[in-house]
Amino acid sequence: MTRIGLISDTHSYLDEAVFKHFDQCDEIWHGGDFGTLEIADRLKAFKPLRGVYGNIDGTDIRSDFPEKLRFRCEEVNVMMVHIGGYPGHYVPAIRRELQAEPPQLFITGHSHILKVIYDDKLKCLHMNPGAAGKSGWHKVRTLIRFVIDGANMKNCEVIELGPR
Repeated sequence: MTRIGLISDTHSYLDEAVFKHFDQCDEIWHGGDFGTLEIADRLKAFKPLRGVYGNIDGTDIRSDFPEKLRFRCEEVNVMMVHIGGYPGHYVPAIRRELQAEPPQLFITGHSHILKVIYDDKLKCLHMNPGAAGKSGWHKVRTLIRFVIDGANMKNCEVIELGPR
């Protein structure tokens, strides 16, 4: 069993409450737009970190994190990219890859809109944790916590950090 803390779009701001909410997590996954390398370093010092760079991230972050990440967590094939869309509205290049080699879990950021949607066509769960930072148009800062247990994804929790 792997407990995941999912965060995105910190935009150079990391609420101290993240450490409390992710305390029992085994790993943290960041969906891009860290903003500064300091954010990534603080998360890495706390828990193992996987992530992708976002469109606002500079060369320092892009040298540490890929644009797209594919990996297995237990028995779940995961794909993470900052700008990827969501079921029925995938970015064209991503749609082709998802159709050719669908993951069981597809994680994005970018939109600042929290979404957890199952794509029946691809048999894939899509997650976007919304935005945890203070920059952007979102009204509430959010995170997701969930568990991967073998091939099962379960116990998904949405956490509100407060107003932007």
